[in-house]
Amino acid sequence: MIEDELFVALQDAGLDAWLHYLPSQIEKGLNTERYGDLPKWLKALDALPAITSAQVDLNSNAISVKSQHELSDEEKLKLRDTLKQFMPWRKGPYNIHGIHIDTEWRSDWKWNRVQKHIKPLKDKVVLDVGCGNGYHGWRMLGEGAKLVIGIDPSPLFVMQYRAIRHFAGKHPLYVLPLGIEAVPEKMRAFDTVFSMGVFYHRRSPIEHIIQLRDCLKPGGELVLETLVIDGDAQQVLLPEDRYGKMRNVWFIPSCEAVMLWMRRCGLKDISLVDVSPTTTDEQRRTEWMQYESLSDYLDPDDQQKTVEGYPAPKRAIFTATAP
Repeated sequence: MIEDELFVALQDAGLDAWLHYLPSQIEKGLNTERYGDLPKWLKALDALPAITSAQVDLNSNAISVKSQHELSDEEKLKLRDTLKQFMPWRKGPYNIHGIHIDTEWRSDWKWNRVQKHIKPLKDKVVLDVGCGNGYHGWRMLGEGAKLVIGIDPSPLFVMQYRAIRHFAGKHPLYVLPLGIEAVPEKMRAFDTVFSMGVFYHRRSPIEHIIQLRDCLKPGGELVLETLVIDGDAQQVLLPEDRYGKMRNVWFIPSCEAVMLWMRRCGLKDISLVDVSPTTTDEQRRTEWMQYESLSDYLDPDDQQKTVEGYPAPKRAIFTATAP
């Protein structure tokens, strides 16, 4: 059982404080009465074929799992059809026994921007907040992390992670159906905490920074990636209704505002390490994610604006040290 492995891993990493709460939290996050599609996804998990993996590559752009012998066309077709039961696939890419899962996001692009600016992850205990299906967690393991705990409240992403794990085998990465509120307060237990693509979805950005800070050991590193706008330390966009057709976008601050907020929360050594526009090459509709994507969120007559008239998406990466 994944949960049994997880509990042992948490004990070994000194995260015992979480063990009392975690079983009920996981049960609530994977409640079939609350999430009507869960039985379908669990059935698809059971239908995944047993294929012995000869090679797992966590350091290529696509997380790759290969068997000793190439699958037949019939086996590939069956595997593709089963993996498509977990659509939409948003974070990746993955290549599973020759099946290329071309996800909505080229998450490897974000990782390549992040990885060169952070402290080494070798032998580190890591928390990835809003991890999606765990793509970045696999890349963190590729950098030598001792243990990666990913949390995301979407049960579909947890099922996608379990599908990949079915083929990749046992690794110290666990994706849990939780939000950051499920992490015990002031745990101060992780060497590195990532929050990427979450900040602007939080109704209280200051509270989110404090929650992230309190997950870190003293001297641990926070890696924060978020949408930003141009402007000084007092410049913040609060969308009237939607931003890029998303209702759950609350605050999009300037880079200077983010750093001010981080300072107010007591973080040290704050650095802005990257600012990049989000392009339709990085986020797009694919065979594996057939709903609307970035091109549908932008003004067709002016790609520098969203359909609502706000500045088009631009993302920044910040690093900081916990006190």
